[in-house]
Amino acid sequence: MSRPERPWYKWYAEGVDPYFEPVPETVNDRLARSFATWPETVMIEYYGQEFTYARMHGLISQVARALKAAGIEKGDRVALHLPNCPWHPIFFFGTLWSGAAVTHLSPLDARREIEHKLTDSGAKMVISLTTPEFADHFAPLIDEGVCPPLYLCPDPISARGRECPVIPGAHAVEDLLAGHSVDPMDAAPVTPEELALLQYTGGTTGVPKAAKLTHSNLATTSQMYSEMGKNEASALPGTRALGYSPLFHIMGLSSGMIKRVSEGGTLCLRLRFDAASAIDEVEKKGIVALAGVPTTWIAILAQPDIDKRDLSSLDYVASGGAPLPVEVYSRVKQLTGLKLRGGWGMTETSPGGTTVPQGMPDEKLGTIGVPVPGLDMMIVDVDDCEKILGPNQSGEMVIKGPNVTSGYWNRPDEENAACFTRDGYFLTGDIGYMDEDGWFYIVDRKKDLILSGGFNVYPLTIENAIHQHPAVLEAMVIGVPDAYRGESAKAFVMLNPGAERFTLEELQDFLSDKLGRHEMPRHLEFRDELPRTAVGKASRKMLRDQELARAAQETA
Repeated sequence: MSRPERPWYKWYAEGVDPYFEPVPETVNDRLARSFATWPETVMIEYYGQEFTYARMHGLISQVARALKAAGIEKGDRVALHLPNCPWHPIFFFGTLWSGAAVTHLSPLDARREIEHKLTDSGAKMVISLTTPEFADHFAPLIDEGVCPPLYLCPDPISARGRECPVIPGAHAVEDLLAGHSVDPMDAAPVTPEELALLQYTGGTTGVPKAAKLTHSNLATTSQMYSEMGKNEASALPGTRALGYSPLFHIMGLSSGMIKRVSEGGTLCLRLRFDAASAIDEVEKKGIVALAGVPTTWIAILAQPDIDKRDLSSLDYVASGGAPLPVEVYSRVKQLTGLKLRGGWGMTETSPGGTTVPQGMPDEKLGTIGVPVPGLDMMIVDVDDCEKILGPNQSGEMVIKGPNVTSGYWNRPDEENAACFTRDGYFLTGDIGYMDEDGWFYIVDRKKDLILSGGFNVYPLTIENAIHQHPAVLEAMVIGVPDAYRGESAKAFVMLNPGAERFTLEELQDFLSDKLGRHEMPRHLEFRDELPRTAVGKASRKMLRDQELARAAQETA
């Protein structure tokens, strides 16, 4: 397989090196430079609590000492079951500082998912919170003998005055840390190619599996995004970004926290997203960067009198984790004067991939951007991954770079090998195309494809069209059984506040100049809320499961 030309280089901002080559290094290397360069700068802010880089260096060193004393050795896995509170960066970086690796557990995981991840990863320790929504998961696992030593951290903000449960067999984090100095120390020696993180995929199909992410995968991703945004004010040391994106998710962890602290920035951690609070904080704290998933921006745009608020401190606004509706992009630009910097990435790419550069022409609306410096992407035939496709031809996106995982944990070599082309490009499972100027576009996920009357129908195409309806706040489309077509499209719609419902026929009339006949929704259902994943994305998988359950009840 030969490598195609890279037409996207011309879209990089002035000063960005299109031939940038990331340097193999560890996450600890990047963090150590920040500790040395900006000791008095605030690294983490949490509802008024401030932790400077110097203070964090001491706390991270304390964790590293404590883990070693507890028998955690180089390469062992420590599971973190934590929200966006200071305990997360303290234990995430502290674990890496000790030479061990992190396994992330989602706070929204069911108990059996937690059990699977603990067993599959071989975690030697678990760190969680004392609050009931966290601690209660572990009592039955301790009883069953499948939970490694569990240490619970107090967080008054999360507790909100509630009484925390007593979990027999659990330990207080104070017991782990007691007697260990907060004097700063150097990190344990590790190489860039050693494991840093087992990051489980969402488990939307089958049993969750963990992408193996090395120090180099995470560090080079940080380098690539820093190169892409090197001349932007939001990347300056000491500038503040709101941290709503969950740190247990790869986007919040890597693109959010690791990149930000590598640049000497301040990350203002928040437990959960609230649109009204976010707007208040932008006004009062001079927030320069705000990123989230598309639903973040949909909620902000829906706030009363949003056009009268002062958002002038913002220099960087971004959306990731899911494709961005064109209408949302246009409204954010009108509100802030900034182009919403969409992008694409995935757990397996740490999540380096594409981003929308500053100079995106408006005619490229709907793009996921161009590849960041330091990696390569192309489009290949869905049925023959060794066949490279040309501009404007839809196929599977593939990616190659130092940010890409080598495969999945505890999976056979042949299964991991099947995830790559002969030339080492990772098969993403995303269907898209690249235009003649090098801009990439997502068409849909292979697994979400609707086969209707012999045609391939992509839900995202339909969703983008429905989002143009003035009454629609959010829409999601799935395929449902159809006796005539095999499958047909069903639209689930959330309306804007005060908007009136419309009929399926009225929706079809609205879409008649936007979609082909084979793409037209044949079913419509209004929802007050759409089911969502742990990171706030509306979930087609959950909708499909609900439809299957309903169909089973109707035929019972």
